[in-house]
Amino acid sequence: MNPKLKRYAPVGLYIALAAALASGGLYIVQRSFNLPLQISLGMIVLGLAVYALLDPRHLREMLTGRQARYSSNALVLSVAVIGILVVVNYVVYKNPVRWDLTEDKQHTLSKETLETLKSLKDPVTIEAYYTARTSSTTAQDLLDSYQYNGNGKISYQFIDPEQDPVRAQNAKVTRDGTIVLHQDGRSEQVTYPSEQELTSALIRLANPGNRAVYFLIGHGEYSPDDTGDRSYSQVKSILTAKNYTVNTLNLLAARAIPEDALALIVAGANKPVSQEEVDLIKPYLAKGGALVYLAEPPIVTEFGTSPDPLAAYLASDWGVQLGDDMVIDLNYNPPSVAVSASYGQHAITDKMGTLAVVMPSARSITTQTVAGITQTALVMTAANSWAEKDMESLKANQVGFNEGVDTPGPITLAVAADNPASNGRVVVIGDSDFASTVNFTQYGNGDFLINSIDWASKQENLINLTPKDTTQRVLAMRSQSTLGVILLVSVFLLPGVVLVGGVIVWVQRRRRG
Repeated sequence: MNPKLKRYAPVGLYIALAAALASGGLYIVQRSFNLPLQISLGMIVLGLAVYALLDPRHLREMLTGRQARYSSNALVLSVAVIGILVVVNYVVYKNPVRWDLTEDKQHTLSKETLETLKSLKDPVTIEAYYTARTSSTTAQDLLDSYQYNGNGKISYQFIDPEQDPVRAQNAKVTRDGTIVLHQDGRSEQVTYPSEQELTSALIRLANPGNRAVYFLIGHGEYSPDDTGDRSYSQVKSILTAKNYTVNTLNLLAARAIPEDALALIVAGANKPVSQEEVDLIKPYLAKGGALVYLAEPPIVTEFGTSPDPLAAYLASDWGVQLGDDMVIDLNYNPPSVAVSASYGQHAITDKMGTLAVVMPSARSITTQTVAGITQTALVMTAANSWAEKDMESLKANQVGFNEGVDTPGPITLAVAADNPASNGRVVVIGDSDFASTVNFTQYGNGDFLINSIDWASKQENLINLTPKDTTQRVLAMRSQSTLGVILLVSVFLLPGVVLVGGVIVWVQRRRRG
């Protein structure tokens, strides 16, 4: 072999090494024996062949000399170690085990959830619709736990609704961060990634049943079957996606509330609900029914001087009083729009976070004590708002706070009330426009109404999970000298020991040589 060519022999080894690295990378990324991987493997062989042709004597020495024996021993040991690692990793992969090392088991699902997962008869597929703008860390960790404990019955995937809008539309997803659970052609939606919500959705999937709500019509209300801006079609779409059956009810004609009605919804009646209808609603609530009443300020309705039997009933039997006024909120332009500044502590509002509710025209709500009724103020305005009672000023669009006449803020815009004895529930909201199609997606408007219907229908919480008490640990400093000792040891002593040790080693090496 020409000595001049011999010096190029290592190039073959470099080519083989680079090709080997490329082959490994291609397989990890593509996981297929495609053409690029085949070319890379061919380059390995070509590189070794080039080395063998350019420097055959060195290759022969490597294969037969002492170096070969040492290399063969090292090769055998390397193969053995790699083989052991492969077997161990395979066994662990096929039999994964998790340990929750936190004292309070904060990363372990509750026993109720584990029992629910154990009782699943059919597989559940979960689709989490998250865009890049919304953090999916909490949902990822939670779904990992459900899949791990699901005995092969739980699988999930994350989908970007902006990348796959058709799939999101087919799943009836209208907001970022929605989780959809599928089982046997049925589906349930979860908009808040929590163990409580997911487990309740699994229970609803495993126990399908009719969940019917009825929208009252006949008084100029918003209808879920209408289209256009003045409709509740968006509300119907969300409720249908959550497996509700949405119906309309003309109580004046039917003279009875259906037995399967989980809730009766009165959305922005333009004329008063009659006393005959109230006489039907009253026994329905006494038997555990639910009413969601979305009222409007009298000035934007056609009530006039007519009595309002439904408002009178809510005041006398439930202690929820609708004000004969209109809320003015200086935090918004125009000021006739009322904006939530704070929420009461309730299942309806606990999930709202920092989302605001914006009501285009609202009336105030107050409460009074009624035996056996529990009331909770849900939505309140800011302090620089008031309930304007001068209807003439409102008509002339010339309003101003009148001390002693108008009610100063904060003003309550929504109230929830329940009767533990009868299990009846009522939600009264001082506006209905906020949930119309044109306003439904603004801020937390849609969430607030859907949460209200869920709570009234007793669908917001199907299972009570065992609470987890977090142990709070606080380092109590007994004295200033204790702080000094901690500072001395952590900042000076330990780093000093390391520094001194390094100097000693350096000096000894200098002496030896």
